[in-house]
This record gives sequence, C-alpha cells and structure tokens, in this order.
Amino acid sequence: MATVPSKIYKYEAFTLRSIQNLKASSLYFGSPKSFNDPYDCAIVASIAPTTREELENLRSVAITTEAYPEHVRRAIPKLTLEEFEAQIRRGALTVIDNAREDFLRTKGVSCFSETNDHLLMWSHYGGQYKGMCLEFRTEFALTGLLRKVKYVETMPQFELSDFVLNKNHEKLLDLFLTKSKAWEYELEWRAMHAVAGTMYGYEPEWLSGVYFGPDIPEQDRDLVCQILYCQFPTTQIWIGRRSTEAFKVEFDKTDGYTPHAEAKRRGLV
Repeated sequence: MATVPSKIYKYEAFTLRSIQNLKASSLYFGSPKSFNDPYDCAIVASIAPTTREELENLRSVAITTEAYPEHVRRAIPKLTLEEFEAQIRRGALTVIDNAREDFLRTKGVSCFSETNDHLLMWSHYGGQYKGMCLEFRTEFALTGLLRKVKYVETMPQFELSDFVLNKNHEKLLDLFLTKSKAWEYELEWRAMHAVAGTMYGYEPEWLSGVYFGPDIPEQDRDLVCQILYCQFPTTQIWIGRRSTEAFKVEFDKTDGYTPHAEAKRRGLV
C-alpha cells in the first residue's frame, strides 16, 4: 500500500453543503453516481484469456475448494474443460457486475488530493477559484481509511484464478480505486464508506489549514472565517492569489482573523 502523505487536501466549492459540513466538523461521503468521470466506480472489467493447462489446474483445485458447495464440487468432474471454463467465466462476470452495481447503489466516497495549487483542480472542484481547499493532517484524519487512486491506460482484467481460488476481494476493491490516465493530474486519494450520505466527524486539530481561492467573494470568505474563528482555533488561514511568474495559485499566510462585528467594535473597519 502506498505511503499516505502527511497532509491531504479537499477542494470545495462554496455551497450550502460545504458550509454545513465545515460547521458540523464533518466529511461527507457522497454517492459515486454524482462523479464527473462516467467510468469512476463503474468500470466494466473483463476476464483475461486462460490456457488449457491453466484451466486443467483450476478444475483440479475447484474440486477440492470448500468455498464451493458440495453438490457443485461433485458436478465439476462431469464437465468438459470448455463447460467448466464457461461456468466459471459466467460466475466471475456476475460477481464483478454485482460488486459494481452494489457499490454504485449503496457506497459513499470522499475524495482528496496530494496538491492544493493545481489550476484544473481549482477550476473543477474549487468552485472555479471561488471556493476553498481544506488541509487535513493525516496523522489524525482518516487514519487507515485513505487509499491511493491508480491511473491506467487500459481497462482492468481479472484472472479466472482470482475467483476459483477465492482471492479476488482486494482486486474487486481496486475497481473503485482505478481511473483513466486522463485524470492523473488529480493525484487523488479517497476514503470509502459502506453507506452513501454518511457524515464522518473530525476533531478541530485535524483541519490544519484552509486555502481560499483567489476569486472567492469577500463575504463568502468572511463567513468561512467566522466558523474557523469559533470552532477551529488552530487552523491556519491562507489567501490565494494568481502568481505573476507561473501558471499557478499562490497563497499568503494570514496572521489571524477578526470577525467583522468585532473589528467594527474595535474601530478597525
């Protein structure tokens, strides 16, 4: 398993849900049906070709594999090699299809990135530079839950042995962590939950920073800062701006935040 970065980032548009999540100190695990990649968690994997020798070995193993019911094991020797392959292949595809449909129907996913300054990420997920990016310390947040997304050129394949030997569980999980190379710039990590729509609470110190997009309206930024001021006293605030030297967003660290009402009382505004 890949080493989890010390900090992980979650891009957010400025929406009612993102504000509610922040106010509740919670991460939302949404349904992958709403994702913008039509293949995300919906890959139709295939079964790799199998040689005659491999099929003969698999049939010998299947006869003694306790994962199969006894009546199935008794029937296997009566099958031709072609019939055995057809049955196993049909069963394997059913398992893959059922896993995919169940994941899309019931499971929740929360997505993160290794980077906080990628232009496309800000455009696609950060409200077109009018949102924010949350920085979490992974030594606390989502410990043991984060998994790295893999980016590939071709659709994944399973071996029939994955199913005959009943060792396909981790590979099935990989289907929901695999995306096209076209999305590689996201540098994505994700956490998954058994139930879509779940809110996962976190402690204030887990949120180490909030980075504001360069185009976020002042009143929106002020609203977020008021929540941070009240609930996240150790969270560092960063203000984004367009770099004049490179195609990137740069951030300036703030010394602190004073709510508008308090600043007005002090005569600061």
